[in-house]
Amino acid sequence: MDFLKEELARYARHFALPEFGMEGQKRLKNSSVLVVGAGGLGSPMLLYLAAAGVGRIGIIDPDVVDVSNLQRQVLYTVADIGQSKAETAKRKLLAMNPYIEIDTYFSPLTKENALDLVSKYDVVADGTDNFQTRYLVNDACVITGKVNVYASIFRFEGQVSVFNFSKNGERGVNYRDLFPSPPPAGLVPDCAEGGVLGVLPGIIGSMQASEVIKVLTGVGEPLAGRLFVFDAASFMTRILKVNKNPNLAPITELIDYDVFCGYKPKNTEGGIKEMSAEELRELQAQNIDFQLIDVREPYEYEVRNLGGVLIPLSILSEKVGLIEKNKKVVVHCKSGARSAKAIAQLEKLGFDNLWNLKGGIDGY
Repeated sequence: MDFLKEELARYARHFALPEFGMEGQKRLKNSSVLVVGAGGLGSPMLLYLAAAGVGRIGIIDPDVVDVSNLQRQVLYTVADIGQSKAETAKRKLLAMNPYIEIDTYFSPLTKENALDLVSKYDVVADGTDNFQTRYLVNDACVITGKVNVYASIFRFEGQVSVFNFSKNGERGVNYRDLFPSPPPAGLVPDCAEGGVLGVLPGIIGSMQASEVIKVLTGVGEPLAGRLFVFDAASFMTRILKVNKNPNLAPITELIDYDVFCGYKPKNTEGGIKEMSAEELRELQAQNIDFQLIDVREPYEYEVRNLGGVLIPLSILSEKVGLIEKNKKVVVHCKSGARSAKAIAQLEKLGFDNLWNLKGGIDGY
C-alpha cells in the first residue's frame, strides 16, 4: 500500500528508525487492532495507536463520559460529559489522523458476539477493568488464534503482558496460565472502589500501545511469556516470567463468565435479581416498607445519594448486621457493578431478599 505525500511527512520519525523504516509503517497501515475499553487504559493507547498509523482500529465501549473519568481518561473533556465514549474517541482520533479507519461498537463484549468481533482484527488490546471480560477476551483470542495485549491498573500498580503470542506454531502463554481462576467475587476491588493514581493509566496504556505496535510490525521483542509490573509509588519495576501450565485444559468454547467469576450463582436461571429505576420509584411512591443500601464510598455519597443506608463494599463484611433479612432490600452503587458484587457476597451468607438496582444511581 502506497503512502500519500502527507503521510510521508507524518511518519517521518518512524521511517528514520533503521529497525522500523517504511516496511514497518506499511505493516502498521495494513493491520488492525480491536481495543476493548476506551477508558483509562484505552485513552492513551488509542491516541498512540492512531498517531502511529494503525490502519484500522475497532473500539468497544458501551459507556458514556462521566465527570469522574476526567481525572485519568485523557481523551475526554468537560464538553464530552454524557456523550458516548466510543463515538467521542472516534471523532477525536480521526481529527488527529484522518488516514486511518475506525470502527465503533456501542454494545459490551459478550460470549455471543466476542468470537465474531475478535476474528475481524489482527490483535486485541484488553483495556477492561473486570475479571469477567478479561477471561472472555482471553478465551476468544485463544479460540480465534489472535494475540491478546493485556494491561491492568489498580491504585499505584500497573501490569502489562502479551498473551497467546505463538512462535513456531507452539501454543503461546495465555491469561489462564497466569491466573487459572479468578479471585472470589468482591475480594479485589475495582478502580472505583480502590482508586487509581490518575497518571498511572497514561503510563501503562502507552506501554500497552507499544506492545501492540511491536506485535503488528515484528519490531522488537514482545512481552510474551513475561509480566511487566510497575509500582508508581516506589518507581520500582519487575518483569516476571510466566510459564505455560501443562495442566491447563484446552479452551474450546466461551462460557458464562459471570458464573465463572462468582457474580452469578451456579445452576440458577436468572442469577441476581434486578430492579429497574422505574420499579424503585414505584416502591418509594407507594410507601412500601423496604431497605435501600448504597455500597459506594463516602465521598461518592456526599456528591449525590438516594437516601439509602451507606455501607461501602470495602467494609460490607463488617456491617452485615445492618442489612434487613425480613423485607425487600434494594442494593445500588454508581452503575450496578459493585452492587452486584455486594449481592453475590451476601447471598453466600444466606440473604435471599436482595435486588440490584439496574444501572445504579446513574440509571436512576
